Amino acid sequence: MTPRQLWRSGTVTGIGSLPGKEASEACRFVLDELPIPHLPELPDRGWHADLGGRGAALLSDLYVDLQPSGWRLVPRSSRDGQRARDLLARDVDALEQAGSSTPPAVLKLQATGPWTLASILELHRGNKVLSDHGAMSDLAQSLAQGLKDHVADVQRRLPSTTIVLQLDEPSLPAVLAARVRTASGWGTFRAPDRQVARDRLGTVLEAAEHTVIHCCASDPPLALMGLAGAVSFDASLPYDEEVLGELLEQGRGLLLGVVSGTDAELPTVKKVVEKVRRLRDRVGLTEVTLTPACGLAGATEGYVRAALKRLLGAATAVEEDQSGG
Repeated sequence: MTPRQLWRSGTVTGIGSLPGKEASEACRFVLDELPIPHLPELPDRGWHADLGGRGAALLSDLYVDLQPSGWRLVPRSSRDGQRARDLLARDVDALEQAGSSTPPAVLKLQATGPWTLASILELHRGNKVLSDHGAMSDLAQSLAQGLKDHVADVQRRLPSTTIVLQLDEPSLPAVLAARVRTASGWGTFRAPDRQVARDRLGTVLEAAEHTVIHCCASDPPLALMGLAGAVSFDASLPYDEEVLGELLEQGRGLLLGVVSGTDAELPTVKKVVEKVRRLRDRVGLTEVTLTPACGLAGATEGYVRAALKRLLGAATAVEEDQSGG
């Protein structure tokens, strides 16, 4: 299945996180409401289910513990690390149960990307993994193996479903611009060489056949994100249209964030259609999947339902507009 087939116009998916704490309910919701459902992330459950905890739960042969300063790599398994892995396992069980009777054609899994995870996790001496090139390489390899196992596990449970892996990299622009602060707050970590940044992302992307990189920060590094089969970003923030056009010419897919991830006034269907039409005229856009700009964990349940309903209506209108054009 090509990116164009996966991320066709008229399709909607979520970014990952949702409000609430009940995995079974969240899984039923995404399977019922989204053309391309995803494994829900529920950070309301606390540190063990947040961006760092979920990312750490996917590491292979690396262990973490929860310290007062946050997640830290440690020599052996800990209670906190096991708690994060247990929550992930229960989420996958809930997804299998909810999707067993009518498996989805396509399912998206999300994982904290290697550079964002490196800016969260600490080494045993307190510095971020980001500060140590060797540790960063080990982290990328560990995450890649853990994700291969995770994708294979979900594929075994849902054998007829096409699995897509999304790497969440909200910190990537800050990492590349040397804006991630040290523990003291007085300094910042040196930016990695661009080739090193590519290599570490490439290592992790090998975990799955179908991949997306999502970044909800301003000025997402689209050229680097284009290592994946598709790019995903917040369309309300600045981004490089020229680079986007080049990626689309190369056959990359596009997931376009057009509604806020927190409670806000929703754009009209007309405004979304106009936004997509402008992109079509400027960069040669042919297919687009609509999404929220970011995860929805910070939104109310009422807003989540209203936002997804608006996205579904807008996606249908975009498809009709493109067919008519």
